[in-house]
Amino acid sequence: MNGLYKAELIHAKRIWESVEAVELATMGWVHWWNTTRLHEALDYLTPAEVEAAYTHDQDSAPVAS
Repeated sequence: MNGLYKAELIHAKRIWESVEAVELATMGWVHWWNTTRLHEALDYLTPAEVEAAYTHDQDSAPVAS
């Protein structure tokens, strides 16, 4: 993931105005990565979709006594 982050965000813009600009852009990129970008390893779902399905399955599972 670090390589993609650097290639898609950091190196795509040669000069950054400030550290804050990098931080803000990083937050946006991470949000996009987790909520919009489809991941082949996750059967072309987003990490957010996989997490939501997992959480739903955990909530729906019967409680062992």
